[in-house]
Amino acid sequence: MSKDRPVVGIDGVALPILPPERDARVWARLVRVMFYLPGFMALLLIKSGEPSSFGITVELLMLSSGAAIIGGLFIGAQSSGAGADPSSKVGTWSGSLVLELLAVVPFLCAVPPLFHELAHSRLLHTLAPGAVDVSLGASEILPAVAIVPFMVYELAGFGTLHFIVSKPMNWIINMGVLCLIIGGYISNLKDAFDFERKFDGALVAAMTITVFYGVLKLKRLQTAYDADRPPKAPKE
Repeated sequence: MSKDRPVVGIDGVALPILPPERDARVWARLVRVMFYLPGFMALLLIKSGEPSSFGITVELLMLSSGAAIIGGLFIGAQSSGAGADPSSKVGTWSGSLVLELLAVVPFLCAVPPLFHELAHSRLLHTLAPGAVDVSLGASEILPAVAIVPFMVYELAGFGTLHFIVSKPMNWIINMGVLCLIIGGYISNLKDAFDFERKFDGALVAAMTITVFYGVLKLKRLQTAYDADRPPKAPKE
C-alpha cells in the first residue's frame, strides 16, 4: 500500500508537489523501443535515397533515437538509497521528460510526412503501364491522429510536464506542439520543405528549452522538498 507524501513542511509552508513515484523498469523498456524503432526507420529512409523530401524526417527520427539514449542515462541515475542526492532522486522523472518531449514528440512529428512520402515515392514503387495513380485523400491524415492520445496524456496530468509548469502554460506548450506539427505536415504536403524545416526546427528548439528548464526545475523542487519535509515518525 502506497504512503501519502507529507504536504506541509517543518516550517508550516506547503511542500512542493512532486510527480508520483514511477517504475524505472517500464521507462527503461520504452528507451529500447524509442532507440531502435526511429533509428531503424531513419536508416530505411536514407537507403531509399530521397533527401529532398526525407531530409528533415530522417533528422527527426535520428533525434528521437538519440534522445532515448539520453533519457536512459537519466533513468539509470535514479537512486533513493544511501548516498542519494536531489539529482539522483529525480532521475526517472527527468528521463521521462526527455523521452516525452525529445523522443516521442519528434517521432510524432516525423510519422505523418513519412507515411505521405512512402505512399507517393517513385523510387520505392513505380506505377504499372496504364495504371491510375489513386489518391489516398483524407486517409493520409490517419497517422497524424496519434498526436491526439499524446495530447490527452499531457493535458490530463499523466505527463511529467504537468508537474513543472502551470496548467495554462501546459496548455500553451501542447497547443504549440500541435500547431507546429500540423504546420510542418502541411508544408511537406505542399513540397514547401524550407517551411517544413522552420516549423520542425522551432518545435525541436521549444522542446529542448522545455526539457532544460524542466530537469532543473525537478531538481530544485526535490531540493526544497528534502530541506523542509518533516522527519519520519519512529517505527513502533
